[in-house]
Amino acid sequence: MALPKLLILLLSAALFPWPSPSSGAPLTGPRKEPPPLVIWHGMGDSCCNPLSMGAIKKLVELKIPGIYVLSLEIGKTLIEDMENSFFLNVNHQVSLVCEMLAQNPKLQQGYNAMGFSQGGQFLRAVAQRCPSPPMINLISVGGQHQGVYGLPRCPGESSHICDWLRKTLNVGAYTKGVQERLVQAEYWHDPIKEEIYRNSSIFLADINQERGINETYRKNLMALKNFVMVKFLNDSVVDPVDSEWFGFYRSGQAKETEPLQDTALYTELQHWGFPFGSWFGSSTSSRLGSCKRLGATTQGAALAL
Repeated sequence: MALPKLLILLLSAALFPWPSPSSGAPLTGPRKEPPPLVIWHGMGDSCCNPLSMGAIKKLVELKIPGIYVLSLEIGKTLIEDMENSFFLNVNHQVSLVCEMLAQNPKLQQGYNAMGFSQGGQFLRAVAQRCPSPPMINLISVGGQHQGVYGLPRCPGESSHICDWLRKTLNVGAYTKGVQERLVQAEYWHDPIKEEIYRNSSIFLADINQERGINETYRKNLMALKNFVMVKFLNDSVVDPVDSEWFGFYRSGQAKETEPLQDTALYTELQHWGFPFGSWFGSSTSSRLGSCKRLGATTQGAALAL
């Protein structure tokens, strides 16, 4: 799927019919304007870059008259926003965003969410941890839901930072200091050291329920009407790219990948009644509307807009 067609698809997703949130949060009354859209940018980007998130925000506003679009800025300046995508603890970022959303009067009846690259898994954390105001639909564009095990290349002016990141992650991704201060370490998933990953990852292992099932997370995620995962088939940033569809390397090695349905994580979550089963067509019961997996072809980096 070409990127322009993908953007049209995502815009259509933002116009999903307005539902009553299954989380039980009541709507205050009928609304005539389209539901708001919250956007979270990826690594090395910012809320309002005119070549990326700024352009997407304008395109959404152009195609959907009257829509309110909030492109999340983590920091007081665009530079700080970009730097925080590398160096501000993810759990703290998620807490900040939850506060922003809760205090924004335009979002109280619910909103759609669209996360780009790491913003995809960050917004999933928001859905799992912060049910008010309710997230209605979640669109993950190149999000790494099983994490990454490598940073092959980084786009644009951030390339020198990524060279340093790669060296740091290879040496000590799971040390306490690195976990608490380096964003990419918090979703670094070493398939050869699964036990260390599960015990030391302060973000990804938590939202993926790998240290035990959090019933609140389960309930909140099942409240989503739709969860759309877009995988960039020619992605040169995410390793492995199958993480964008919740797949990952087979445990114990870093060459062969497997889809979510074949992973130990899937089996364990199925046992606890997690909603993945119904997303992918099994007989497992779930209240979740649907999960859609889409492929997109781009040239070069993950988000070559």
